[in-house]
Amino acid sequence: METKNAVTLLAALAQETRLSIYRLLVQQGSEGMAVGQIGERLGVANATLSFHLKELTHAGLLKARQEGRFIYYSANYDQMNTLLGYLTENCCRGEPCATDAEVASCDGACQ
Repeated sequence: METKNAVTLLAALAQETRLSIYRLLVQQGSEGMAVGQIGERLGVANATLSFHLKELTHAGLLKARQEGRFIYYSANYDQMNTLLGYLTENCCRGEPCATDAEVASCDGACQ
């Protein structure tokens, strides 16, 4: 991942409502949620919700699919994992960490 792409993703998440939407959808798994359910759960008006969903989708953090009259959004886990990999690629002073658990707890001095 290039730095420019990481900045785009982080900028999309650097807003309270968008971060709440994204965290909710990460919890929902690959099935995601219908737009109306997202709005109800977070108490966000439709027009505002539509704007934020568009921003997150444009950044590549969400996927949308239509089923009948409903649009469902879900987190793009591949994009999330790519961003996490970019953010942690220099963990442990640039040395590879042996396990995912070490990466998760890396304080710059993995064994």
